[in-house]
Amino acid sequence: MHDGCAGSFESDRQIADKVRQMGFSSQPMPMPMDIKCVQCDKTFEMVTFEDKCPECDMVYAVVPCHAFDPANVKPAGINY
Repeated sequence: MHDGCAGSFESDRQIADKVRQMGFSSQPMPMPMDIKCVQCDKTFEMVTFEDKCPECDMVYAVVPCHAFDPANVKPAGINY
């Protein structure tokens, strides 16, 4: 699945699963990011390593070592 910061994920949902497994899903990110939702096209501020769009409930996640770039934030699914 994922091997530290050097590993890769086979699916975007695995990112959310890994963040949850590590216990980081509700922890604040070093710096919040503005994320444009792929589902409803609204922009929201992502403040934790797992967050959801307040408009459509699309869940987004990023592993801590990749939380420096919005391009690393991936959608996992609505209410995933």
